[in-house]
Amino acid sequence: MNSKETRQKFLNFFKEKDHKIVASAPMVIKDDPTLLFTNAGMNQFKEFFLGNSIAKNTRVTDTQKCLRVSGKHNDLEEVGKDTYHHTMFEMLGNWSFGDYFKKEAIQWAWELLTEEFEIDTESLYVSVFEGSIEDGLAMDKEAFDLWKSIVPEDRILLGNKRDNFWEMGDQGPCGPCSEIHVDIRSDAEKAKVSGASLVNRDHPQVVEIWNLVFMQYNRKADGTLENLPAKHVDTGMGFERLCMVLQGKKSNYDTDVFTPIIREIEQITNSKYGKQEETDIAIRVISDHIRAVSFSIADGQLPSNTGAGYVIRRILRRAVRYGFTFLDTKGPFMFRLVHVLTDTMGDAFPELKEQRQLIENVIKEEEHSFLNTLEQGLVLLDQVVAGTKGKEVEGRKAFELYDTYGFPVDLTALILQEKGYALDEKGFETAMQEQKDRSKSASKTTKEDWTVLSDDPEQEFIGYDYLEAQVKLVKYRKITSKKDGVQFQIVFNLTPFYPEGGGQVGDKGHLEFPNGDLISIVDTKKENNEIVHFTTSLPKNTGETFKAEVDAAQRRRTEANHTATHLLHQALREVLGTHVEQKGSAVHSKYMRFDFSHFAKMTADELQAVEHFVNARIIGQLPFEENRNVPMERALEEGAMALFGEKYGDAVRTVRFGKSIELCGGTHVKNTGDIWYFKIRSEGAVAAGIRRIEAITSDAVRDFYEENDRKLSEIKSKLNNAQDPIRAVESLQEENATLKKEIESLLKDKAKNLKGELQSELEDLKGIQFLAKKVDLDASGIKDLCFEMGNNRDNLFLLFGTEQNGKALLSCYISKKLVAEKDLNAGTIVRELGKYIQGGGGGQPFFATAGGKNPSGIEEALGKAREYVD
Repeated sequence: MNSKETRQKFLNFFKEKDHKIVASAPMVIKDDPTLLFTNAGMNQFKEFFLGNSIAKNTRVTDTQKCLRVSGKHNDLEEVGKDTYHHTMFEMLGNWSFGDYFKKEAIQWAWELLTEEFEIDTESLYVSVFEGSIEDGLAMDKEAFDLWKSIVPEDRILLGNKRDNFWEMGDQGPCGPCSEIHVDIRSDAEKAKVSGASLVNRDHPQVVEIWNLVFMQYNRKADGTLENLPAKHVDTGMGFERLCMVLQGKKSNYDTDVFTPIIREIEQITNSKYGKQEETDIAIRVISDHIRAVSFSIADGQLPSNTGAGYVIRRILRRAVRYGFTFLDTKGPFMFRLVHVLTDTMGDAFPELKEQRQLIENVIKEEEHSFLNTLEQGLVLLDQVVAGTKGKEVEGRKAFELYDTYGFPVDLTALILQEKGYALDEKGFETAMQEQKDRSKSASKTTKEDWTVLSDDPEQEFIGYDYLEAQVKLVKYRKITSKKDGVQFQIVFNLTPFYPEGGGQVGDKGHLEFPNGDLISIVDTKKENNEIVHFTTSLPKNTGETFKAEVDAAQRRRTEANHTATHLLHQALREVLGTHVEQKGSAVHSKYMRFDFSHFAKMTADELQAVEHFVNARIIGQLPFEENRNVPMERALEEGAMALFGEKYGDAVRTVRFGKSIELCGGTHVKNTGDIWYFKIRSEGAVAAGIRRIEAITSDAVRDFYEENDRKLSEIKSKLNNAQDPIRAVESLQEENATLKKEIESLLKDKAKNLKGELQSELEDLKGIQFLAKKVDLDASGIKDLCFEMGNNRDNLFLLFGTEQNGKALLSCYISKKLVAEKDLNAGTIVRELGKYIQGGGGGQPFFATAGGKNPSGIEEALGKAREYVD
């Protein structure tokens, strides 16, 4: 049975059990502040487990694309080294929201595996939660008895809390689970060692295939458990592992999920899978990682230096360096795998087909960039080695290469080994852990339990129509973070406050008490389908009715910017072409940012045309047309634009201004005339094929022109109120260029004259012509002087210091013959002497410079130079 048939058979089985087949949620999460990526099938259903929403369908089934790069068995650095763990994977699941429970879940799981998929019952083991003294929980006897009626008792294993009690996090819904494990070893191996003894022992052929989670408890902040109002079922089966079993393979990578990609890697890199362990690991890493990166880009997450984007960049770079090190790939190659992935998975996940060109462009550009980084890193590593005394390179130096330049530590260790050096791995790990601790401390947030005042599972948002309302508190809790200190999260029965989402910033405002006192609402976010308001204090009497009022001025500016993104999107498609698609946005009260697909830098004429297009629609005073709860299919038929990577429900909201119509949940002006004016501030590249426009509207445009007018007046004043300031500036530039040439000529003459004086000061130290002196030249002049003096000498050691504009500069020149024979290195020397001028630097072994902020340390540095020769 091939992978496509397996996926469909699973979904059809549960469809026949009255489950609704639902689409996979995007792998990149945009509306949950607690997660960067979907890491389990249950993520998109959290609101139902938490009781924040009531599910329209109490039975659903799906295949969910997931990404895991940390946690149990999912350390990124281990993926590829075994044959059954992955970064991106599919999780097949069936769900019950307060409907059926353990009996049906267990019976159906066994029926599907043994009857529909015909897996040999003798190869299956099941586990049951053994209980926890810590939590006061007894063994899950209900599940045990249900299994006992199906399988022999010797195939039922008791599992501890780590393996058989599933939790969403430190707090929240949780419960016991039953895992189903499969033993795919040969009969001979099974006869020697019982499969039961290998369950949960990380054996590559005795693996967990399905986890049936029975959510019945809620973990409170103090660690205690309470019963959930309703019991739920959450199951997850690894699609790739299931395919391995059904296709009779011993590795996930030998199934048709991966073999087309592996064959393409073999062809591109002229390598062979299955011949050598190092090559096999590299090929597994690449075939796994291309999936994770491609799906992330398709869902709207581009590689970057922060947050989710950093995770994607790290995964891609790991694959590139495995190719670089073990498959001898010195140029971009991974982008050539995208078409194979699209062919194999594009039917199940059409976003791959729709976004293929973008995925290829982004990956190719990232590969180019990282390969350049690797080249730079090799040069820097050579400098580190040259400056190392002994045969062990300091771990912190390797960490600096990794942290600052992105140079992989395993590649560092490999190169050092080839050069006869060792890496201080303990020092590297210490530096890495210190950084992790700093990061964890900075981002750590503690949350108390919710204090629930009333039962209101769905709080109403009325902010499209009102900016203030009489509200009552439904629940609240205290949160503490290093960044924001102590805050409170408050949920109302209804609210006019728009929560951050769709690129739009959350509303701010205040809560007014009956006595007239106010507390500020500093932010609004949506979490698990609840609108959460952030405040720095709580009302004294939480049972009263309060007036919640949005900051109208900020909302108005934000609405102007959000509406402008719609008009900008329309303008870009009109001016550049219909290939333009929105790839992200950020809408604040002071500015807006809009990312879009396009292959080239926009010209000045194109930018002007876009501005004119948007402003024409502002002048045209187009009215706001809104339709709420429109069936998704109808909205698309009417021409509404849906964005890739966004999750839409069955019913959507459409927003129209003239011919611009989009699916959007944000807030907008009632008439485009309210925007007043639109001005592009900048346009630039974000990634290959992705451009970014930053723009302003409304009050910000007025402030922009007022500031420009003020600056122009100042410039005119500096130019003696010249009637033509542009011509006056051009004249100054011409004059400045002439003076610079004259100064350069004078400095060169000065350096030549100084050369004659300094030659007489050279000191012979053990056959080396040595001089360390402070001179009155700039950096360029000193460099000319060094090379002039070194022209006819092969035994010269120079160290010059100078002070320019309150800064210190050291320049070291060493004849190349001395560099080779005496093991001297100018880069190492200036880095060490740089500490005397409170700075640092580097360069080549024969010439290097260091800059610092302490000119008074120049003389001491010059005095220390002699030690390198003596």
